[in-house]
Amino acid sequence: MSPLLQGALTILVGVFGCVGYFYAANLVLDKFIFPAKGPHTGRNINRANAVRPWLFLFPAIFALSLYLVYPVIGSLIRSLHNRAGDEFIGLGNYAFLFSDPTFLTALFNNALWALVVPASATFLGLVVAQLTDRLSWGNIAKSLIFMPMAISFVGASLIWKFVYAGDPDIGIINAIRDNFGWELVDPVQLPFWNNFFLMAILIWIQTGFAMVILSAALRGIPEETVEAAIIDGAGPLQLFFKIKVPQIMGTIVVVWTTITILVLKVFDIVYTMTGGNFGTDILPSYMMSFMFRDDGRATAVAVVIMIVVLPVMIWNIRQARQEMR
Repeated sequence: MSPLLQGALTILVGVFGCVGYFYAANLVLDKFIFPAKGPHTGRNINRANAVRPWLFLFPAIFALSLYLVYPVIGSLIRSLHNRAGDEFIGLGNYAFLFSDPTFLTALFNNALWALVVPASATFLGLVVAQLTDRLSWGNIAKSLIFMPMAISFVGASLIWKFVYAGDPDIGIINAIRDNFGWELVDPVQLPFWNNFFLMAILIWIQTGFAMVILSAALRGIPEETVEAAIIDGAGPLQLFFKIKVPQIMGTIVVVWTTITILVLKVFDIVYTMTGGNFGTDILPSYMMSFMFRDDGRATAVAVVIMIVVLPVMIWNIRQARQEMR
């Protein structure tokens, strides 16, 4: 079967399967389980209406249980066993991780990414959103800034590999250094600082996302508050930081935490640029180093990543709920 035909068949089966499920579930519920007739009509209708949402949610709940809950529980159990998976060793894998200098370096680098990237991308997105709204060609500027969002992480990394290339005829950084007669360097091999060069790639990608969300939030600020501040003599910086920013703080926090969750799971950029070498390891790339030779330790790293991401996700959900109130 050709890929095109297979894809079309999958879509048809998926769409008509969902429609058929919902139709059949309603039919069985209303005609056979709680029929709307007889002496208990009102009670049956109320019961059917109480059960109906769960019937509609069942496919999603089943899929989440099968592809999310079950793997999480399986990973927790697997992380407590040895490499072969046939001997229970308790917290042995976790003890190894926290005694391994490479893991501690990866953990430190992840914390560094979580501090620098969300703050930088959110701040730049906020500034760009404010500045482009004041330009007649602001929509064109926004399109150009948002364009990196359409590029995969691997594609973006390959682009920046040329920027960081050691050859001054290719790499922009070394072309500038060569122009001033300075010694050529390979930015991705500079200890500690190479992490920031890798972070710049994700900041470049995520600034467009932050700009779009925050631009919409800025446009939603009531004009009355801005006009009142101008009448009271507020300058441009006071107007921005003391009037506009406080009113969109909820949106800023949501953008910040969303980028933070992405940062804690990022893998492609580090793997493409350095493979985790030169002190750039992060938790996902460190996990990959065990993936095909020690499942126990690999799943232990996965559990650590889940634990690190979980508080940020809970915070993000709470903020989103507060925004909806």
